Amino acid sequence: MTRSDEDYIEAVKKHSPASTREVAEEVGVTRQGADYRLRKLESEGQVRSERIGNSLAWFLSK
Repeated sequence: MTRSDEDYIEAVKKHSPASTREVAEEVGVTRQGADYRLRKLESEGQVRSERIGNSLAWFLSK
């Protein structure tokens, strides 16, 4: 089963600010898989990332 971009966006929305791990667990993929898709969505302007301490947090774009 493939995960849609909407699945990732909903996971970010649910956990905002969301860690890559939280999104991966919510969508049911590896952390690396979630990171790849989230960066793609970021390049498209759907989500944005922000470094908080040593962690990367994901938010919906405004």
